[in-house]
Amino acid sequence: MGDNGGIRLTVWVSEGDMAFARQVAEDFKAANPDKQYNFVFDVQGENEAATRILNDVENAADVFSFPNDQVAKLLNGDALTRIGGDRLQSLSARNDVAAVEAATVTVGGEEGVYGFPYTDNTYFLYYDKSVLSESDVASMDGILAKCTASKKFAFPFTDGWYTVSFYFGKGLGYEVTYGDNLQETSITCNFNNQVGQQVTTSMWNLVKDSRVKADANDSKITAGFADGSIVAAVSGIWNRSSIEQSLGNNFGVAKLPTYTFDNGSGTEQVQLVSFAGYKLMGVNNYSANKAEALAFADFYTNKENQIKRFEQKGYLPTDTEAREDDRVKNDPCAAAITAQLRFSKPQKNVPSTLWEPMEGLGNAMLTGIASGNINLLEQLNACVAAITQTTTVEE
Repeated sequence: MGDNGGIRLTVWVSEGDMAFARQVAEDFKAANPDKQYNFVFDVQGENEAATRILNDVENAADVFSFPNDQVAKLLNGDALTRIGGDRLQSLSARNDVAAVEAATVTVGGEEGVYGFPYTDNTYFLYYDKSVLSESDVASMDGILAKCTASKKFAFPFTDGWYTVSFYFGKGLGYEVTYGDNLQETSITCNFNNQVGQQVTTSMWNLVKDSRVKADANDSKITAGFADGSIVAAVSGIWNRSSIEQSLGNNFGVAKLPTYTFDNGSGTEQVQLVSFAGYKLMGVNNYSANKAEALAFADFYTNKENQIKRFEQKGYLPTDTEAREDDRVKNDPCAAAITAQLRFSKPQKNVPSTLWEPMEGLGNAMLTGIASGNINLLEQLNACVAAITQTTTVEE
């Protein structure tokens, strides 16, 4: 139980989802008038959810939002409740197969589902239709042909979630093996083989182009569309409302473009391949009100709330019936995301060591522009060495 004799549930979501979560809680209370709930909310960025939860799992949130690539880490810390029974059957029946798979992990030889999926999590292209045509945005070359130093193409080159798309496009990747407790026992990565070196050179050619804003992040992208200094950018659905407000009738979206791959003796067009992840609502294995927490997470991610979330924020539902709703089917961003998902890699079994080294590689390129000096191969080798370091964990 909780405060004033009620059922206390602590919920952690991102800052952008806080208003939506509070409304869902009120709807949940209304749907369960025979019970008294006391909700406590806190802001928690999803990318760091597992880190905060595992700092003190017994006192962490009852219900929390997180990306599916953190499932193994959370399970290793005994932080996730396995979903079962009728609730599992309902979840599996109503959601996209890939979304359910993203929440599924095999532990001790037994497969289980450990989160409620509610939206895809990938990235695509935004562009200004007064500057760029549909044919222009098929390739980076087409985009850059219409860009200038004062009207740029923005790409977050210091964020590994985005930059891996260049390597994935050429079929490169990584492999992770796990121990019995889902701890990483070995990681390999081939980003620095010969093809990977050529990919990195191709990226460098873009980073140093005056028409490219390589230090892009969410705030710089939305500000750039607002003041006209950015006319195309790679980002996610969370920036939709701001960009659409800035562009008005010139608001355009598409799948990611191709990039020019420089193999030293010639070039080819390579499709950027994005991460395709899913956002999940998880229930803490140490929750004092686990049954109620499961009921709320289930309610939060149901068909009606996925559609409401889509209408408010543009997040593409994982619920198959919600995806068939005309409001979703006729939406340009939903179409762009669906098109990009055909060129994507599941964000599952991702090395925990991937993010910081990839960020470091991007930052080294930006520093190289400022200093006029960079050893790309040295930086790439250092990046891959940091990703592939093997940690020995006692069984």
